[in-house]
Amino acid sequence: MDYSKASEPLQMPPIPDRTSIQSHLDNYGLEYTPDGEFIRWSASNINHPRNWPLLRKIYDSSLIIFLDLFTTAISTAGSSAADHARHEFGVEKTLALFVFVSVSVSLKFDLLPAVNRLYMQVSIGPNGSIEDMFNSRDRIWLIFLWAMVANLGLALGPIMSIYITVHLGWQWVFYVAAVVTAVITIFLFGIRESRPSLLLDREVAKIRKESGNNTLQALNPDSTPDLKTFARMVLFRPIQLFFTEPIVFMVATMSAVAFALIYLFTEALPPIYESMGFSSTSSCLPFIAICIGLVSGLLTRIQDHRTIVKYEEQGIPLKPEHKLLGFSIGAPVLAIGLWWFAWTIPPLVTNVHWVVSTIALVLIGYALNEFDSVLAGYLADSYLSYAASGFAALSLVRSSMSAAFPLFARQMYEGLGANVASSILAALATVFCIVPPLFNRYGEQIRARSKFARYSLQVYQENGVDKNGY
Repeated sequence: MDYSKASEPLQMPPIPDRTSIQSHLDNYGLEYTPDGEFIRWSASNINHPRNWPLLRKIYDSSLIIFLDLFTTAISTAGSSAADHARHEFGVEKTLALFVFVSVSVSLKFDLLPAVNRLYMQVSIGPNGSIEDMFNSRDRIWLIFLWAMVANLGLALGPIMSIYITVHLGWQWVFYVAAVVTAVITIFLFGIRESRPSLLLDREVAKIRKESGNNTLQALNPDSTPDLKTFARMVLFRPIQLFFTEPIVFMVATMSAVAFALIYLFTEALPPIYESMGFSSTSSCLPFIAICIGLVSGLLTRIQDHRTIVKYEEQGIPLKPEHKLLGFSIGAPVLAIGLWWFAWTIPPLVTNVHWVVSTIALVLIGYALNEFDSVLAGYLADSYLSYAASGFAALSLVRSSMSAAFPLFARQMYEGLGANVASSILAALATVFCIVPPLFNRYGEQIRARSKFARYSLQVYQENGVDKNGY
């Protein structure tokens, strides 16, 4: 045996040098962070969701928004179905509402978002996906469209339900829902993962495999080193944000109350307008006035767009508070609309035409959409990488209120009278009017004191592809 080569050093696989790694990064449109420790997206990378082709973004966002439209419509459709089904099953109205409305609302706004967060790769949360694919300027329109469509679903649900129930039976409300949902599910297989950090992980994994360098690490703020950390992020962080972050607490509470008002109206409006001479079927038509108000928010978005263009031309960095105009208008409009509605309806006011109260519903519809879209955008812009946890907290509060409001609406309106009951809601809306000036004046200071907001801004600046928020 030849031992002449025994003294030769053991040959180890060569470690790729920085130049070799850089060529791989250039091929994938990636770059090192300034400290050289991690790999991040380059601003022009076409694989970053914000740089996707417009048609790709339209397909994914349209499908997600339509899904939200239909599921919200079904969630309020249960009220009319419950009224007819309770006679068939011989149960009380409150129990029927709990089964047909409250449970479905909890499934939509509480359980499903939790499942989506557990299985991030198939998550299609509207706010998270919109934040991933669109910058702050474009999100104004997308979040407005999403909120408007979702709220239109809430307002149209009772109208759709009552006519289906009267002509086909209450079961057909859910037959139609099952068929449409099945069709949407097929199209959902065509959407793409839009979480930038997850996509970056996949790109870096390819480079590690090609280069043989297993030390490369992606800049991933979503990284969860162990199950305990993962459970804390998914289950406890939303609750932590709600109780420790003033912005999350106020946004979640106000947005949830505004959203739940439509669920309350599914029980409150029909008896009011039946007392004005409407039939049991046509008593749901005043919801059309709310729909008109929802669409009118387009005028505010046009002004928002002009404001953003002005700041961009002047080179002023875009801040979340720059997009609070709709909320600043919507808060007093909601209070005015509810006070107006409260004192133009029976039983205490009987000599006013029904058109007068429906005009108030237009104002309420406008305000509800401004609360929903503007506050959702403010939450996304303030917490960025923590936006999903913030929206999970919002969904929890929203689902709780939306499930509860229909259960006590009829008792509240019958016990106190429609005028007093509506006045209580108007008084609450009046209190909300102090929040817009607080956000405009102190919002930036509140965010500066928040470790979550500060960290998310840092991650955004390191991992984003936008400039000054545009």
